[in-house]
Amino acid sequence: MARAAEENGADALSLINTLIGMVIDTKKREPVLTNKVGGLSGPAIRPVAVKMVWQVAKIVKIPIIGIGGIEKLDDALQFFIAGASAIQIGTANFYDPELCVNLVEEIDNYLKQNNFNSVLELKGNF
Repeated sequence: MARAAEENGADALSLINTLIGMVIDTKKREPVLTNKVGGLSGPAIRPVAVKMVWQVAKIVKIPIIGIGGIEKLDDALQFFIAGASAIQIGTANFYDPELCVNLVEEIDNYLKQNNFNSVLELKGNF
């Protein structure tokens, strides 16, 4: 899908966002949600999101925006090391509205302390 998007003119890709999940009430033996399934987001999906960024970064040349469970500097760095050119914060904004502003500053400090000029230099070679 990523390769097809790139070949058909996509300027960038965003990976991944919400996964679909289900929780079952074992006493009632039925889904908890009226729709039966619903969105799973936040820290629970981060390992899947990082893996998908890494996987796609190996096959496309266009920028990738890493999305999924970013709450702190280490989370953001994982996406950049996996191959993301940028990140997006979703769920964490609900309980920490200042996160984006603080994270930009933390990333900038990290880059300076480790002699990097850009997050693009963080990408791993694995």
